[in-house]
Amino acid sequence: MIKLKVLPGQEVLAALTAQLAERNIREAAIVSLIGAADEFCISNMAKADAMKDILTEYTEPCELSGTGAVSDGKVHIHVVLGREDNSTLSGHLHWANVKSYFVEAYVMPLD
Repeated sequence: MIKLKVLPGQEVLAALTAQLAERNIREAAIVSLIGAADEFCISNMAKADAMKDILTEYTEPCELSGTGAVSDGKVHIHVVLGREDNSTLSGHLHWANVKSYFVEAYVMPLD
């Protein structure tokens, strides 16, 4: 298991992809993802067509947790994001910018 860290000023998927490439890890399980993001984009499936993604962008700080996979070097993460009013958002992560805190990923290489 390895621990990767996304620091303020970094985008989560780009930072994780770069750190995995530096370690030559192309297949892995992202066992846990914790931290906070200040703005992000997630998607969910359309009710009438599961093959259609509905992307929504948010510009609010949220607590972040998630899991995912790395396949052929491509990072795929699903997240739950906690809002100020204690409600949550969840979905497939398209991007997330870290400004105030950090994100840590615990990754189990498979190759």
